[in-house]
Amino acid sequence: MKVAVVGTGYVGLVTGVVLASLGNEVVCVDNDLAKVEKLKAGIPTIYEPGIEELLQRTARENFLRFTNSISEATRSSEVVFIAVGTPPSDDGTPDLTAVRAVAREIGKAIKAYTVVVNKSTVPVGAGDLVGQIIAEQGVDPALFDVVSNPEFLREGSAIRDTLEPDRIVIGAKKPEAAAKLVELYAPLDRPTLITDLNSAELIKYASNSFLAMKISYINAISRLCEACDAKVSEVAQGMGADKRIGADFLQAGLGWGGSCFPKDVQGLIKTAEKLHYDFRLLKEVVNINDDQTLHFVHRLRTRLGGFAGKRIGLMGLSFKPNTDDIRDAKSLVIIEQIIKDGGHVSAYDPISMSHVEKIYPEVRYASNVFEVAENADAIILVTEWNEFKQLDLARLASVMRQKILFDGRRIYPPAAAERAGLELHSIGE
Repeated sequence: MKVAVVGTGYVGLVTGVVLASLGNEVVCVDNDLAKVEKLKAGIPTIYEPGIEELLQRTARENFLRFTNSISEATRSSEVVFIAVGTPPSDDGTPDLTAVRAVAREIGKAIKAYTVVVNKSTVPVGAGDLVGQIIAEQGVDPALFDVVSNPEFLREGSAIRDTLEPDRIVIGAKKPEAAAKLVELYAPLDRPTLITDLNSAELIKYASNSFLAMKISYINAISRLCEACDAKVSEVAQGMGADKRIGADFLQAGLGWGGSCFPKDVQGLIKTAEKLHYDFRLLKEVVNINDDQTLHFVHRLRTRLGGFAGKRIGLMGLSFKPNTDDIRDAKSLVIIEQIIKDGGHVSAYDPISMSHVEKIYPEVRYASNVFEVAENADAIILVTEWNEFKQLDLARLASVMRQKILFDGRRIYPPAAAERAGLELHSIGE
């Protein structure tokens, strides 16, 4: 099938590369010429395990190409995906500026029947909006249909998630439009749910908001555990053994961040407001998440007697492992709090240090975790990269001024920390 993907950000590039790997003729579009040239040279513009090899192979086999022309891509395609950013505006409402602009360009280029697919995360009603914009360009309604096909990718495992999704959601007004997407995804042989447009758009927000709620819930439980000398890991294990609850997303930590959960939770809250419903539950989910990191920092501040003149080391900066994404990363909150109170920060992350350096140039960026720990009054595990999981904790302790480890992801067994001479502080204990 001939497919166009407009937008080569995280969702767009992964979608384009994977569809090309299935044997479709895919053209990816971006208005950033520098990105287009880089992609033509086989260099990914995002960090994601496995994408570079797949990008280069599909391009070499002529299944994948890149352009900055939406009109060219639209005219040569049966299916056109809109995969541009929908960042939150100041009040949390999704900004559909890019979606509107792309829809106009697609409308100007349609000459034959085309299925236009909203892959971007958009609020309820965005499919109708795209259809209206295309029609305003003078396109015969018989020449296009708009479909919602939300993505459920996790950064760090996006290729696998696209090839082996739990489900494929297709929202459409006409069976023939849905059938086009069913045909496109047929090689994946995965469960497919066909719904109306509004339901498909709501599924993405509802799913991510529920997962965020589950994380906030176990983090709230962790606060009770700290207050009554219980262990949140054991509480979570007991909860997760109930098949009605399940163990996924019951890992207490510093809270959720990244590109999806914060934006989607706010997006659903704002969608609810427009529908005259006060989603108080989700508002409290956000409050719990925001407070979780601040509470962790307060524990460290109390233990050290303040941050003034103290050196704190951070292990990990990205919001999760296997990505360089620092959007809503908890490291940024921690750095801000320490520096504001007169402390000094050193940090190491395998991939994302250059991104954080643009925001906090005053941080000392190290080449490894042991350099981070040198003369530190405390060290914080922020992101659970694999290389941190089997650290020589005794070596880490040997270079620290005060042997204090705050484990924000609960990866270090207390016995191992004790053997290394480290004073361990974990979440939920």
